[in-house]
Order: sequence, then C-alpha cells, then structure tokens
Amino acid sequence: MKHMLLDSIRELFAPKAIPAATTGEAATAPTVDPLHLAACALLLEIAHADGELSASERAHIESTLERHFALPPESGRRLLELAEAERMGAIDHFAFTSILRRNYDLGQKMLLAEVMWGLVLADGEIADHEHYLTRKIANLLELEPGYLSAAKAAAVSRQ
Repeated sequence: MKHMLLDSIRELFAPKAIPAATTGEAATAPTVDPLHLAACALLLEIAHADGELSASERAHIESTLERHFALPPESGRRLLELAEAERMGAIDHFAFTSILRRNYDLGQKMLLAEVMWGLVLADGEIADHEHYLTRKIANLLELEPGYLSAAKAAAVSRQ
C-alpha cells in the first residue's frame, strides 16, 4: 500500500510537459507541465478565496511546488506567475479540474485535497468561502466527501 502511494506521487510529479509556446510564452522558454499548472492555479484560487494571498499561504504553495513537484525555487516562482495569469483569465475551475480529473488517480487527488486543506489552514482560520471552494473543487475532481474528510484530517494532523 505504501509503495503504491509513493508510486502514485512519483507519477503525479513526473514531467508530462508541453512546450511553453503553447501557453503563450516565447519558444525558447522552458516547458510547463499542464498538470502542475492546473494544480497550482487551483491552489492559488483557494488562497485568494478569502480576498487575499497571505504570506503563510504563499509559503505553503511554494513549499508544495518544491516538495511535491520537485521544482527549484526559481521554477516554482515561474510556475506561480503562469498559474496566476491562468487563474485570472479563467471563467471557472473546469479547465483546471478536468485535466486533473482525467490524469490523476485517487491517491493523487487525495494528495491534492490534503494540500488544499493545508493551504486553507495555513493562515490559522477557515473562511467560509475557502471551505466552500475546497469542497467544490474536490467535487469537480470527483472526490467523494469521505475522501475529502480524510484529506482534511490528514492536513489538520500536519499543522
């Protein structure tokens, strides 16, 4: 079981890159993993749900990018910039959740839900809209409520 989870996590973060040129960047720019971009945009959406991106929320996202996506700080900052632009231009969450729903297995979705809850908890309080948005995104990812509750409990235990 433990090895399956580790394999799922490794697969989650294995590069499936697309050329940055397809995301509107110059052809000489490095490639961007569309799964990383989608996950990061959703994390930013949750972080902004209470009206501000706090320093603790930003630190949580940067730590996640480094730890789970194996991105060095500069690449993480670049991904944050690209994801913020995508988030600002999106009309809803479907574009982000649909790519993750198709490509993430249950373990990867659970890990993302745990990271989302860790982000919600990062500033010490759970705003109603953060709670609602986390549940909405989990629903769009087709995560059952029991799995979301387990992810929340795991995030709380890590605080």
